[in-house]
Amino acid sequence: MVQTDATPAPSGAPTVVLVHGAFADGSSFAGVVELLQDAGVEIVVPSNPLRGMTADSAYIASVVSQIPGPVLLGGHSSGGAIISNVGSMVDNVVGLVYIAGFLPEDGESLLDIEADSRDSILSSALVESTYPTGNGDETAPELTVDRAKFPEVFAGDLPATQANVLAAVQRPAAANVFSEPTVNPAWKTLPSWAVVATGDRAAGADVILANAERGGATITKIEASHLVMVSQPQQVTDVILTALTAVS
Repeated sequence: MVQTDATPAPSGAPTVVLVHGAFADGSSFAGVVELLQDAGVEIVVPSNPLRGMTADSAYIASVVSQIPGPVLLGGHSSGGAIISNVGSMVDNVVGLVYIAGFLPEDGESLLDIEADSRDSILSSALVESTYPTGNGDETAPELTVDRAKFPEVFAGDLPATQANVLAAVQRPAAANVFSEPTVNPAWKTLPSWAVVATGDRAAGADVILANAERGGATITKIEASHLVMVSQPQQVTDVILTALTAVS
């Protein structure tokens, strides 16, 4: 049944933790957060460091482990791989919601998954630079999305002015976010739900759907760009509330 913005959260519902992906920050969930808070949901949106899949997963696991009671994890894009890791690293996660998010297999990286996509045009839009690691003069590669290409790749269903703002405030992601593998993915043991954005040209709608099917997730297809939670916050919220009801 379709929820509404007035639908209350189930009694005793878990805390929802939403993890953003590469080139974004927690504000990308603002519309969803507002709707969930209106429904009485306890919600946390931590800042994903975007320094590497291993480091990012460890950081988010630390945040989740310090939340009392059960947690429903949600992840957008590369945040999907993070919640796959985190769900196996802590013992209070009861379900997973993938929002245009990756469900990697054990030992699989995001680069491995993206190699099979015919829908993604992200690789042609990436710009590489370097950042200091803090070890003397050592540097490491990080990636951003070409600002001119960002609207087409990420935000095809958003107004141009909004897409251009998101392009300007994007956060760089270390190359290790894409190259380091997932270990012991939690979707193999926890119930999961997946939002597939049919117009996703960043992650690629084809591989996101294939990942969700492989993981046995309950799938909801939404006509939207990769930033589905920005353009369609109510529909994404509906999926989260459905998941909350199931795990409460």
